Amino acid sequence: MPKKKLLRKHTVKAAVSNIDLTKAGTSISLEVFADKEKIGTVELGRGTIRWYGKHKQKPTPISWTKFAEWMDSI
Repeated sequence: MPKKKLLRKHTVKAAVSNIDLTKAGTSISLEVFADKEKIGTVELGRGTIRWYGKHKQKPTPISWTKFAEWMDSI
């Protein structure tokens, strides 16, 4: 019996400007898509995580400590 093809709903594109995240101002940006439509960008930096919604210019910052607490609660 042939395997069913898995349909993927989400796609993530990464942009890495600098592998070494020890310097201030360096980050990794991940563009998140659902059904080929951009739903936002998450920026991972040394101090915080920033979420830019689909049409937002100002990010929602989340500290790494708060993110860890949130992930541990689910």
